This record gives sequence, structure tokens and C-alpha cells, in this order.
Amino acid sequence: MKISDKIKCGGYPCADINKGGFTVPPLEIDAARIKLLMITEAPPPDKADYFYAPGNPFYLQTTLQAFKEAGAPASSIQDILDMGVYVTTAIKCPKTALTISTATMNNCTALLEKEVALFTNIKVFFLGGDAAIKMMNGIWKKQSGKRVIPAGATYKIRKEAYYHGDVRVFPSYTPAGKNILIEKGKMGVIAEDLREALKLACK
Repeated sequence: MKISDKIKCGGYPCADINKGGFTVPPLEIDAARIKLLMITEAPPPDKADYFYAPGNPFYLQTTLQAFKEAGAPASSIQDILDMGVYVTTAIKCPKTALTISTATMNNCTALLEKEVALFTNIKVFFLGGDAAIKMMNGIWKKQSGKRVIPAGATYKIRKEAYYHGDVRVFPSYTPAGKNILIEKGKMGVIAEDLREALKLACK
């Protein structure tokens, strides 16, 4: 299954994104093997930095560091996929401001919902950042009438165990992008959350 054939935006209605940077994972994915969905915030401004770009893309570098610190060393996006982990972004176009508007999140939630539905053997969600948490909460509220992750700062709520049905949900920080180089303390938190998420996904 090729994700880029399944997930397409019609009309690009959002005002605070770079429409020319629309990006979804471009390769063939064996959806049945995926046990953990890692959802981060938005694609990088430069497509060459995206997780699945050739070479040594920047978003992948920091994500690989998170896996290494979580005790699951990987050297490529294929290594991550081989663990049963699929990495994607909640927003599909690069943002043009520091924050993402509610309108943009609402628009892109329909694409994220369609993407998540492609994976039927998920045991764990790893939600990296506020956009991923808010958008997945919106999807779950639409499906079941209630949100999974409560309101509150991530550092205050991340220690609790949350579930959507039998699927464990980890609210955490995004491992991708330049902010993680500035807020270096967050990498340890991400690694701790990811370690627990991988244990559950790989049972």
C-alpha cells in the first residue's frame, strides 16, 4: 500500500501553511505489520529534511536519536518500519507560523483520520506535540463521543495511562525538528515515553 496514493488534499484550504510542501510518506507500507503509530506535528519547510527523504534528512536524525536513547537503536527509516513503527505528521503541509491555527487542524484532521484508518493492527499511539494530541482527540471524540487525552500541559499529563479501546495512547513531545535541539531536556522525556510505547507495541 502506498500512502501517498491514499491521502490527498483537495483544494488546500488552509491559510497558515505552505501548500507547495504537502507531504505524506511516499513509499510502500505493509500496514498489517505496523503496531505503533508515531504522529508528530508538521512536515519540515524543506522536503529534503522529511523522515522518508533520501540521504540523512534532519527530521530523521533527531528521531533516530530518540529511538537510540529509548534503547531501540535504528540507523534508517526502514529500521523503524521494521520495528512495526509508522511515522507521520498530523499536519500535511509545512507551517508558516510558530503555531498552527484551529482552522488548519480541523481541515487536516480529515486526512489524518483517513490515514490512521489504514492501519488495523495498532497497539499504541505515540502523539508527539500539541497538534497531534488535539487532532487525534478530535478524531476520537467524533468516533466515540469523548476525547482520550485530557486538557493540560504535556509534562503534567504524560505519566498517566490513556486508552482508546484497547490501544494505549502516549501524549509526548515531537522528536523531529530544530526545537528538540534547543529544548534538549525534552529528548530524555521522549525517549522514556518511546521506550514504554515500544515495549507495549512489540509484545
